[in-house]
Amino acid sequence: MILIILDPQLHSPMYFLLANLSFVDMWLSSVTTPKMITDFLREVKTISFGGCMCQIFFAHFIAASEMVLLVVMAYDRYVAICKPLHYSTIMSLHRCTGLVAIVWTAGFVHSMSQLVVIEKLPFCGPREIDSFFCDIPLITKLACMDSYNLDILINVDCGLVAVTCFVVLLISYTYILLTVRKSSKTGASKALSTCTAHIMVVVIFFVPCIFIYVWPLNITWLDKFLAVFYSVFTPLLNPAIYTLRNKEMKNAMKRLRSYYMDSKGRV
Repeated sequence: MILIILDPQLHSPMYFLLANLSFVDMWLSSVTTPKMITDFLREVKTISFGGCMCQIFFAHFIAASEMVLLVVMAYDRYVAICKPLHYSTIMSLHRCTGLVAIVWTAGFVHSMSQLVVIEKLPFCGPREIDSFFCDIPLITKLACMDSYNLDILINVDCGLVAVTCFVVLLISYTYILLTVRKSSKTGASKALSTCTAHIMVVVIFFVPCIFIYVWPLNITWLDKFLAVFYSVFTPLLNPAIYTLRNKEMKNAMKRLRSYYMDSKGRV
């Protein structure tokens, strides 16, 4: 994020969206990881009802926002590769800001639709969840009612966001890759490198989410692993994937390092 803000050569729609992805990932890992780390050091692991609801709200708010943001980034790549002459006009700063506003709005609406239902559930009896943090499939099992219909409703709600975004992304990148094949070798190589990084991030993020919310396997240890993977490791991998596979980002890091060393030498 700092690199994109400081380097004028990275002031383009793609890097504007990439900075937003980094911001989203920072929040995604911050929702559950601090509490998870402190619980590793405690023998008795507890969380308040309000804290649990906050984890659920922000986890789904940020995760849904990231899904929609990845679709926006695919749209950006589609315009850049398939309509290069109109790219600067279509992906203006005003358009990019509007798209990011839609991203956050979609995430908020999705999360609130889940929280309103969960908060009103009647809870009685043992309030223990076998996981590292609070999540909707685990909380519904604690309700003093038959949660079968509720589980279906929640799976449909989550599936509507996750599967729709995933299918749109698959179609988008398939079309982009088919277009890339017809391009010149130089342009195709650069576009393929960028799209490959995007596809890797999409697969790493969506596969765990689909198996947790849309097509649950109901295997406790696997659910724990997938939950930690998408909430901790995915935010860690995303910047590494985009940075290590992106020549412009590498050059920007070199320029920043050179500028810092020159400034230090003059002082």
